[in-house]
Amino acid sequence: MEEREFFNETTEMRTHTLNCPKCGQAGEYKVSWVVRRKKPQLPRGADERDRARFAKAQAYMVRRDDKLTCTNVRCRKPFEITGLQTLAFLTD
Repeated sequence: MEEREFFNETTEMRTHTLNCPKCGQAGEYKVSWVVRRKKPQLPRGADERDRARFAKAQAYMVRRDDKLTCTNVRCRKPFEITGLQTLAFLTD
């Protein structure tokens, strides 16, 4: 059984305050995340290994965006997101 079958997957936009490395101005940016929340029950057809993996599984989110464009009208240059983790575990 694949790990994907243990989770419900959604896409969310979350707001983060980031600094542009080119102009140095801070701004509010919407970053896209894939959120995977653990299903309430184990899917059918699972064996003992799958039950053990399902018990250890926990909700997490993965960042989809790697680059953003500066919100400063004078700058407008793309920059890589370095201040955010690419994977974050959720506590529900």
